[in-house]
Amino acid sequence: MPSFDEVLKEAGEFGRFQKRVFFLLCQTGVTFSFLFASVVFLGRAPESYWCRIPGAAELSARCGWTLEEERNLTLLPLRLVNKSSSRQCERPDTTWDTSVSCADPLARHGAGSLPHTACHGDWVYEQPHASIVSEYNLVCDNAWMLDLTQAILNLGFLAGAFILGYAADRYGRILIYLLSCLGVGICGVIVAFAPNFTVFLIFRFLQGVFGKGTWMTCYVIVMEIVGSDQRIIGIVIQIFFTLGIMILPGIAYWIPNWQGIQLAISLPNFLFLVYYWAVPESPRWLLTRKKGEKALKIMHDIAKHNGKYLSPHYSEITVSNEEVSNPSFLDLVRTPRMRRNTLILMYAWFTSAIIYQGLVMRLGIVGGNLYLDFFISGAVELPAALLILVTIDRIGRRPPFAISNIVAGIACLITAFLPEDLPWFKTTVATLGRLGITVAFEIVYLVNTELYPTVLRNFGVSLCSSLCDLGGTIAPFLLFRLATVWLELPLIIFSILAIVCGLLVLLLPETMGISLPETVDDVEQLS
Repeated sequence: MPSFDEVLKEAGEFGRFQKRVFFLLCQTGVTFSFLFASVVFLGRAPESYWCRIPGAAELSARCGWTLEEERNLTLLPLRLVNKSSSRQCERPDTTWDTSVSCADPLARHGAGSLPHTACHGDWVYEQPHASIVSEYNLVCDNAWMLDLTQAILNLGFLAGAFILGYAADRYGRILIYLLSCLGVGICGVIVAFAPNFTVFLIFRFLQGVFGKGTWMTCYVIVMEIVGSDQRIIGIVIQIFFTLGIMILPGIAYWIPNWQGIQLAISLPNFLFLVYYWAVPESPRWLLTRKKGEKALKIMHDIAKHNGKYLSPHYSEITVSNEEVSNPSFLDLVRTPRMRRNTLILMYAWFTSAIIYQGLVMRLGIVGGNLYLDFFISGAVELPAALLILVTIDRIGRRPPFAISNIVAGIACLITAFLPEDLPWFKTTVATLGRLGITVAFEIVYLVNTELYPTVLRNFGVSLCSSLCDLGGTIAPFLLFRLATVWLELPLIIFSILAIVCGLLVLLLPETMGISLPETVDDVEQLS
């Protein structure tokens, strides 16, 4: 009986059928990037807000003031006492008499005679529905809750990696992909109309769970239906993620409120449900579940769409002799090479996430236009993918994987000790570090997929990439806490992490041109 790779070669390793499936599933990268980075626009700081003094609303209604007039007339004492932004979180400790003169309501008060008290919820915004900050009063003492929204999303990614990664290996790739798309869409709509912040957080968490399911599962499906020489398309999928990053500011620019943005980035997930009729189950997965007849039928369909014809003696495909069981973490560390690969890949994911997000937050916004700056920050990532496409099938996976990490580490180290009077040079070197870690980040996706057997691939990729979510959660705390000790200290930590990672990945086996492993024994034979 022929092996799966032999049948795939005759059916076409990257023909018309695979190209169609590849293009369809790549759109998932765009919508996942919307979810991943949307907090930048959903949580925009309001341009103007203040704390309303009790009685001011009634007085304003009687006098017919605009919001600006109410602010200028009723908060004038606060502005005169202290013009610092910190007093924006306080209000004069008084109650307005609604019968005072509309022309000069402050006549009875001395400019600096009023004590102040913390505001407890009576906030006024010029644009009350522009962002979740104004919608749920995430200002002053509650400002940390905005960070919580992104932390909750990352926790959802983490949970999704474990739960849906396991489910995809047990129940099938396409089933979990479709359910995840449905879940992202439904949860996204609920988030847009959440009646309170608690409901918002609950369904944002669930949206993260399902979002991770769509991203990881679509990636595995694509990698399992193409030949070993075409697996570089895993890098191209990530270009679509970058395209999503570049498209997102355009959506936010044309839609003035956060609810509209949330719907715009969530509703497209429902369109992916039509893939039920366009994207088949992974035949590799079917073989691992002892469903050779279904796998062979799909291979005949692939051959037909590719204009190929399978030989008549291909009446059955070799089925994996490995005992199929429900995947667990122990399966990833039970044998020597699997254990080594798993631990190194987990460290690589963790390091890439911390350094990537840390450098992005450090560089910050280079100009005054949020939309343009965000677009440019996404465009910077395109050269990384091009570098990978040029090198990875010529010199292999390990050299660019190691070099990119080491370059990122050296760039961070140099940046830390450059003088402040060379800001342009410092920014250039830091950008080189970001380019290096972006290359490493994109390669780890591909290498992770190629180093696990089919029976554990989705679970292994999901589990290892969960360290990315953990790293993303830690990154802001690591950056800002260490920066209070010494501004450049985070860069020193980043450089150590990256250089160590660059050396460790040299211990991984080279996978260029090698068929995807079907069993744990296949992985153990890689060198």
